[in-house]
Amino acid sequence: MAVAGSQVVLPCKCETSQCDPAAITWSKENGGTVWRKQSSGLQYWGSSWFGKGEARVRCPHTEFAKGDYSLEINNVKEDDAGLYTCKVELRSRVTVKEVMLRVLQVSVSPSAPVRGDSVSIKCTVTPRLEGTVVQWMLNSYPVVPKDSNIRTVPGGLQIAPVTENEAGAWTCAVKTFDNVLQASVQLTVRGITQPPKDDTKLYAALGSPFTIPCMFSPEIFPRGTRVEKLDSGIPQVFSNRSASSSSWDKSIIIQEVVPENEGKYQCSGTTSRGRLTRTMQLVVAKIVMSKKKDTVMLSCHLSDSSEVTKYEWVHVSYDVNGTEMVGPVLKDQTIYVKEDWGEWTCRYYGENGLLGNVTIPVHLTAGQRGEKSSGVSSNTGTVIGLSFLLIILLLVLAQMYKNHQRRKRILQYPALETIVHTISNEREEREKSRVKE
Repeated sequence: MAVAGSQVVLPCKCETSQCDPAAITWSKENGGTVWRKQSSGLQYWGSSWFGKGEARVRCPHTEFAKGDYSLEINNVKEDDAGLYTCKVELRSRVTVKEVMLRVLQVSVSPSAPVRGDSVSIKCTVTPRLEGTVVQWMLNSYPVVPKDSNIRTVPGGLQIAPVTENEAGAWTCAVKTFDNVLQASVQLTVRGITQPPKDDTKLYAALGSPFTIPCMFSPEIFPRGTRVEKLDSGIPQVFSNRSASSSSWDKSIIIQEVVPENEGKYQCSGTTSRGRLTRTMQLVVAKIVMSKKKDTVMLSCHLSDSSEVTKYEWVHVSYDVNGTEMVGPVLKDQTIYVKEDWGEWTCRYYGENGLLGNVTIPVHLTAGQRGEKSSGVSSNTGTVIGLSFLLIILLLVLAQMYKNHQRRKRILQYPALETIVHTISNEREEREKSRVKE
């Protein structure tokens, strides 16, 4: 048994000690000659086994000396199934061997359904083989047809209506009494591609820009597409803030996330088969910071942390040349750091990996350092001012001391003091007279 699209080898070996040169003929029941080699070494192929100038069948000549004339068939098709005959002619002796080729194939119809369509998935073995057991798997997980939209039908499954939950790789595992063979087919459901499923959680950092996805399969050309917020009393429609002008990408951009953006949203559009909708929840993440003496407490908060399994803090700082330095890494929802440490990023993870991250704005830590720098500058200015005043005071005291000494010298000569006093009075009188004139 072979899977459609694969390679298969049909065995045929000469059982005598000397098999070359021998005449070999491979033929298919109701299909004529497949491949033939004369004892001279000339080889021939059936016309139906050529594709794009190359034969799909061959017998490796390197094995002829060993008496191995097995037939290789590449890119097996369902039509290749059937009974094959290998005829070996050696020195008037003819040996005939028969090989049954069964082909396992999985198919889906329609090949690219729209959400809401009815889909049929078939698993066929040609020619039919009795006593087989079929097990279905979707994306490697066993499928038991018990849901209301999936049921077993002769030869396969019926899905009605099909949703994005049924998209993926469908595998049919056929078990025989001595073997298990698997074949797969990809099912793509057209409709809303992003977000991928209902109630998808989206994570955004407070204060940062964010795009709320609303993307359709390019082939369906939806009408009346829009994104709306559902839990704000009256639904809030974002029809004029699209991130793209294409007919299938109707994602909207929030320039700066605020706490009020948290909540439930819906992406919707109408196709020829009806209305398509997809719901999602926007979760807002922020860092709560509180200061106590020389220590800062940083706590990572999400408006919905139900999917979070762990938190991780990463420290980012820069040297004098602007080179980024990362470390250390701490693992907790709340951490305690020195207030003059740099920028911190909180990463939060779910079962399938990173969900998102949020960072302390750079201006917060820079502001703290700036306040310290301002304080130093202020203290320096105060010291300089006081020093200047002290110098002036010393100069004034020195001048007063000189005047005092001069007056002491003058008092030793009373007559001289009288003369000086009289001259001073006369100067004042002359100045007053000048003013009156």
